[in-house]
Amino acid sequence: MTRSIALIGLALLVALSACGSKAHISDAPARNKDGFPLPSRPVASIVSDGWSTEGARDKLDEARAVMDKAGVKSGMTVADIGAGEGYYTVRLAKRVGDQGRVLAEDIIPAVRDSLAERVAREQLDNVSVRLGDPANPRLPPGSFDRVLMVHMYHEIQQPYEFLWNVRPALKSDGTLVVVDADRPTNRHGTPPVLLDCELRAVGFTRVSQQTMPSAGGYLAVFKAVGPRPLPQAIHPCDAAGGTS
Repeated sequence: MTRSIALIGLALLVALSACGSKAHISDAPARNKDGFPLPSRPVASIVSDGWSTEGARDKLDEARAVMDKAGVKSGMTVADIGAGEGYYTVRLAKRVGDQGRVLAEDIIPAVRDSLAERVAREQLDNVSVRLGDPANPRLPPGSFDRVLMVHMYHEIQQPYEFLWNVRPALKSDGTLVVVDADRPTNRHGTPPVLLDCELRAVGFTRVSQQTMPSAGGYLAVFKAVGPRPLPQAIHPCDAAGGTS
């Protein structure tokens, strides 16, 4: 009898342990093949290579205001990520001048090709155009004073891996500049609290944030701080901007 009770007790302990293990596994955030957490909020689909018409945007003085607030100056090296039809690319080229450089990227081959044709047609010799990767822009390390992401952050399929790969591309005093609308990601925007959380998870801290009505939302500037975390140590944020 004593032995039977002991065996029953052992079986119960094993069952409870198994249940606990299953609960622990189910609570763990989903990760991609490279160990980065998947976003716990919707990712917007890419619906256009242009946010608005260039004429309408210039009437609002959008590019000048964004470049001023981002601190883009002559001689700088700037990455235009999600460059689309090149609204910012051509204006950045003029701002940084002959001593500066602009790297324009898009992940859609046809859009990249169209932008490359525009750059050649307008003889923007200080601009390079390349095809990006949804999870890794493959930017040269330590090369950029500014990395601009305008109206595209909500479309990044793997935000934690993407940001993790952007970090090494910044110079020691370089900054990441995000322009987006303050609305849910499935409505083609990113709430600032969510943006702060996702960038903080990869080791960025917000330097400033300003409303940008002319650009349809806000402009936030981030700087990389401390060591870059291991992919497995990154905790994802929920849709409300809290960590899981």
